[in-house]
Formats: sequence, C-alpha cells, structure tokens
Amino acid sequence: MSALLDISDLGIAFGGIKAVDGVSFAVRPGEIVSVIGPNGAGKTTLFNMISGLYRPSQGQVRLDGRDITAMEPHLLARLGLSRTFQNLQLFGDMTLLENVMVGHHLRERAHVLPDLFALSSSRRSTRASADNALALLRRVRLDKGAYREARAMSYGALKRLEIARALALEPRILLLDEPAAGCNAVETAEIDELIAEVAASGVAILLVEHDMKLVMKISAHIVVLDHGRKIAEGAPAEVARDPQVIAAYLGQHGQDQVLHAER
Repeated sequence: MSALLDISDLGIAFGGIKAVDGVSFAVRPGEIVSVIGPNGAGKTTLFNMISGLYRPSQGQVRLDGRDITAMEPHLLARLGLSRTFQNLQLFGDMTLLENVMVGHHLRERAHVLPDLFALSSSRRSTRASADNALALLRRVRLDKGAYREARAMSYGALKRLEIARALALEPRILLLDEPAAGCNAVETAEIDELIAEVAASGVAILLVEHDMKLVMKISAHIVVLDHGRKIAEGAPAEVARDPQVIAAYLGQHGQDQVLHAER
C-alpha cells in the first residue's frame, strides 16, 4: 500500500541550531506510526512542521502525493490532516457536544446570511452537526456526558474529547501529540483502545507518546529521534533492541520493561 503521508528530508533551524535535521519516513492508511525520543529530541517540532505551524528550513511534506509543505493548518484540515496537542485546547465553559461541534464547523464553508436570519438551511446544518458530534462522543464513550461542561470532566475524558473533536474534521491522517500524557492506567487503556479503533477504520495515525507500553502495543512502525535526527526506525521489537535507542532513550531498564510488555 502506498504512503498517505510522506516526510522527506524534513528539517528546521532556530537561531542556527537545527531542531530537526533531515528526517524522513512514511505513514500508510490505517497504520499507526509512533515517533519517540527523549525530551528535546524534536518530536513536537516535527509535528508543528507537518501540521503547518512551522515552515521547514528544508525538506518536503506530501499528503497523498500532494506537496503540503508549510500549508496553512485550516487548509490542511480540508485536505484531511488533523491533530491534537500536548496541552488541551478545549473550551471549558462549553459542553462536550459543543466542543466537538466546533471541529465539525471548521469543515463547513461560511454562509453568513442563513446564520444571521436563522434560515431553515442553517437550522438543518446545526442539527446535522449536533447529530454528528453526538455520534463521535458515542465513539469515544462520552455520549452520556454530552451536555455537561468540559470543565466538569476528568482529565482522561478531556483527552478523549480532544480526539473526538479532531475526528470531527473527518481526517484521513490524525496526528496525536502525547494523548496519554497525565492519564492513569485505566484512562491510558481507554485511549489505547480508541486509537486502535480509529486506525482500524482506515485513518492513518502519527503518534508522539512517552508511554512505551502503549507505543509498543499499538504501533506498526516506530521512528526514533535524538537531538533532531532520526537514529532508528522499524517494527517495535526491532527498535526496542537497537543499541542506539537503548543508549539514547530506553536505557537497559526501559528496554526490559518494553520487552516484558511485548510478552
């Protein structure tokens, strides 16, 4: 199967210092690819280039064969690329349903007059958006709290809510930046299951995550960064045994944990 997202020789420098240097890899439809590495390795910077927040100093990003390098995020969303962030980007005083509807509205073309005069076409659109949002909340097991304010929900629930809102954009590829960070074991298991379900539906997943048990369990492919450069790439078991990865990131104790989790 051909690549949906193709990253080629991507790099960026800040003040003459290369934060990401010549990174290349690919993600196929329905595949979960994880990017791992120590703090400061360049993982989020890589995400920011792919999602249009940063303009690369070198290299190219292609989506389904189309050059999308440095394209504006809202245009990328229309092409099928969506992402979440390390820090929650939600509206605490809005309901879960309204938060997901925001994501759905980003895909719609603005029609000021119908909204201004509350025409029937606008009302139909709003109902359809609410129905779609409720279906997504059901998908992430949050539909029972659909009309509760986001601020009243647990941290793990909010992590799933952010994924639901990203899915409202109907992405072909979803970038998840540390979706399990700060979650307890139960919440992490829920997110693990959700990510696997999304990938099984055909959506490509590019994941940054520090929870190695989660990464090794759900990833088809892993890319390892250290000081902005790719030092390893391959299947989970292969990466876990790579001497450079053990030295730079896992350590012997971490490797033992990962290999134990694989069993």
